Amino acid sequence: QVQLVESGGGLVQPGGSLRLSCAASGSIFSIYVMGWYRQAPGKEREFVASTTSGGRINYADSVKGRFTISEDNAKNTVYLQMNSLKPDDTAVYYCNHISGGREYWGQGTQVTVSS
Repeated sequence: QVQLVESGGGLVQPGGSLRLSCAASGSIFSIYVMGWYRQAPGKEREFVASTTSGGRINYADSVKGRFTISEDNAKNTVYLQMNSLKPDDTAVYYCNHISGGREYWGQGTQVTVSS
């Protein structure tokens, strides 16, 4: 089992920045994928960004150039630095972890971009 605990959401004005954190604990395999998804009201959950144990990073087109995913292996923590935030980025952001053939989700953290 892997437990994921997210933090860092909140209310920010358009053009502002936030950094989300996701700390993983438990039975973490050496080969994994960690990433972020988001779900806005009335919409399906969508991919935002991911990073792998092999160092491969991917972003959704909608966040390229504005969001940066990174990780601290010593802390088993992945971060999502979000800059130039737009109202369309408003959503619940979920941390995702895949390893050992299983998929895990965090509880979600609310990000609201509004003036």
